[in-house]
Amino acid sequence: MNGYAPSEAARRSGFSLDTLRYYEKVGLLNGVGRTSGGRRVFTDDDLGWLVLIRCLRDTGMPIADIARYAELFRAGEHTVGERKALLQRHAERTEEQLRLLQRQYDHLRSKIHYYDGLTDAG
Repeated sequence: MNGYAPSEAARRSGFSLDTLRYYEKVGLLNGVGRTSGGRRVFTDDDLGWLVLIRCLRDTGMPIADIARYAELFRAGEHTVGERKALLQRHAERTEEQLRLLQRQYDHLRSKIHYYDGLTDAG
């Protein structure tokens, strides 16, 4: 298993060092290892968890919901159904957002097409 310095974990995850510290403080990252000198060392598992957090954040999941998911994950296998339900609700909200963005994108494209007609005619 590889070990990554905080700066490398930040680079690989796309999160800032401050964000990594915050995520550890609020319990999104649990059990990050330390060197004998006290420096944090991130594992491949930690980076995998950060990939999931990035996905959830980029799709608009609130930190509180991510924290709940992390809590459920750490609680064990008996929480699989609740974890799945939490992700399902988020996926449904994400689908709604996608539909809204598609409608807004279509509207923008229509407006651009309108202006193309005006500039082509002039």
